[in-house]
Amino acid sequence: MKITIVGTGYQGLVVGTCFAENGHQITCVDRDQERIKSLSECRMPIHEPGLEELVTRNLEEERLRFTTNLAEAVTDCLMVFLCVGTPARDDGSLDLNDLLDAVAQIAKAISEYHIIANKSTCPPGTTEAIEQVLRENTDQTCDVVANPDFLKEGSAIDDFMRPDRIVVGCTEVRVREIMKELYSPFLRTGRPFLTMSPRSAEMMKYALNVMLAARISLMNQLADICGAYDADINEVREALGTDSRIGPTFLFPGLGFGGPGLPRDVATCVRLAKDKGLTCDLIEAIYKVNQRRREQFLKMILEYFGDSIAGKRIALWGASFKPRTDDLRGAPALYIIDNLCAAGAKVVVFDPTASAKLLERYSGAIEIAPKYYTALEGADGLVIATEWNEFRRPDYERMGSLMKEKVIFDGRNLYTPKVMESHGFKYFTIGRPAV
Repeated sequence: MKITIVGTGYQGLVVGTCFAENGHQITCVDRDQERIKSLSECRMPIHEPGLEELVTRNLEEERLRFTTNLAEAVTDCLMVFLCVGTPARDDGSLDLNDLLDAVAQIAKAISEYHIIANKSTCPPGTTEAIEQVLRENTDQTCDVVANPDFLKEGSAIDDFMRPDRIVVGCTEVRVREIMKELYSPFLRTGRPFLTMSPRSAEMMKYALNVMLAARISLMNQLADICGAYDADINEVREALGTDSRIGPTFLFPGLGFGGPGLPRDVATCVRLAKDKGLTCDLIEAIYKVNQRRREQFLKMILEYFGDSIAGKRIALWGASFKPRTDDLRGAPALYIIDNLCAAGAKVVVFDPTASAKLLERYSGAIEIAPKYYTALEGADGLVIATEWNEFRRPDYERMGSLMKEKVIFDGRNLYTPKVMESHGFKYFTIGRPAV
């Protein structure tokens, strides 16, 4: 099938490449000329494990191409997937201007029937808004499908190839069958293909992310209680995870959730409720708890050093909002870095993939270390902000020999307090007795 993907951001690039890997003829469109040039030359604008290899292979086998010409790309295909950014405004509402503008351009270019599948995260009612824009700009018949994605940065390829479920919001039975046929190769293990109304499909993405965010915020509040009573939140978490009603995922306390999705979607749900005059104090609390977590963690660091924080060399391991990505959007580490710098500390950061983006953001305000042990040289303390695998089993003796003061503030609970004590570290963590 010939498919056009509008938008080559994180979502669009993964979706288009994975469809191409499954044998479809894919054209990815973006108005960013430099981005299209880079992708055509197999230079990735994002870090996602396995993506570069797939893009390279499908470009070579001519199943995947990149262009800035939207009109040309949509004239010779049956399906158009919308993967256009919908950024959040300060009040929690979403800016749909770019999305609807892309729809208007598509409508003016097509001369036959098309299926428009919207993968962009949008509030309920967006499908109807897209249909209205199509009616205003073309006489051609089009069907619009809400088809949210559930890709996780760092494992997006596997998430697309082996999804937990496919959700399609559409009223036309024939279109549902076309979508089911398109996704059937990815559902061979029996994962469900769920059809529902467009508004339910749009809301489902928000419901999922709010539920996941709630688990993180709840665990962080339980961690506060554990810490106050000298209980260990890690031991509590392991026991919770064995309950079949709960399960083990998203139960890790830490610096809270970040990234482009969860904070935006929680804020949007609050806004959707307020627009209808609904009370949603629980959802509001999820966001407030998340913000307070990073504030409490920073306070722990500042209280330890006191007035002497100015001029202290503080190493920080990890900056991206989660491991296996270079995405800094909403990363809790940025809050820590910004405030340590404001307090006068000299901050040196190591992140396996985000160095270029850190350099772009901070210029000379921080030092960027080429290796994670290098960051520790002469450090008065270490902050762990992202749980990259290479941080989990370090050489403690080497760490201690490099650091000026053996103190660690672990925002991800990576180490065992007794082990850290045996190596002479002062070890501050979340929801566990301090060493």
